[in-house]
Amino acid sequence: MLPKRIFGNTGIEISTLGLGTVKLGRNRGVKYPQSYTIPDDRDAANLIAQASALGINLIDTAPSYGNSEERLGKLLKGLRNQWIICSKVGEEFQDGVSQFNFSPEYTRISVERSLKRLNTDIIDIVLVHSDGDDENIINNHGTLEMLAQLKAEGKIQAFGMSCKTIEGGLLAAKKSDGVMVAWNLEYNDELPVIDYCAAHNKGLLIKKALASGHAVKSMAEDSVREGFQMIFEHPGVSSIIIGTINPSHLSDNAAKAKELSARKL
Repeated sequence: MLPKRIFGNTGIEISTLGLGTVKLGRNRGVKYPQSYTIPDDRDAANLIAQASALGINLIDTAPSYGNSEERLGKLLKGLRNQWIICSKVGEEFQDGVSQFNFSPEYTRISVERSLKRLNTDIIDIVLVHSDGDDENIINNHGTLEMLAQLKAEGKIQAFGMSCKTIEGGLLAAKKSDGVMVAWNLEYNDELPVIDYCAAHNKGLLIKKALASGHAVKSMAEDSVREGFQMIFEHPGVSSIIIGTINPSHLSDNAAKAKELSARKL
């Protein structure tokens, strides 16, 4: 089974590989190298069962992932206690276009809507889905403060931000339980944020570890392994989020994660 790590100082234990679910709900306006068909309920249920059997307990979704949340609310019925759910606030995807709203009022509406969609009483981790203007969101919108309030109310267990800048990532990490940042062999700009999380015991999720699928297509198998090894050897990393609907890719990635994340730091 996959090793687990604690998400910062929250006590939330997550598998070192998480399943991203944008492909369960949306296939428009995405940055993957190849087009794909959204899986039907049977294939989606099989994928989730496979992930669980591999030891994955972290599932990542968002309101901007089409109907991913609603589908998960049904697909995880009766299985909720087996999963740590990470969702987002701030971004919506409507009519092929992303729209953003980071106000405290909308943040509350979004979380309460996600609770209903996911058919759960609490969401384990909620991240702000940044539009790239990280510092402005943190300093001027009150989004993190509202998430802190929702945590105090028991509607979420932990909160943070999916960041796009170094300065924003550092600020978000200081003001929340953890962050999500991009890191792969061809992109390490946000390494200062990763180092900060390690030094201050903040939760850290890695996105784009395979460059949104481009690594699988353009890099040798050894390079994919090298990327995973680089990430998992860093003591700040809690988990890598991989968005796939391909069972063989899921198995291969889980095998690499199991081997490389189990090594002593």
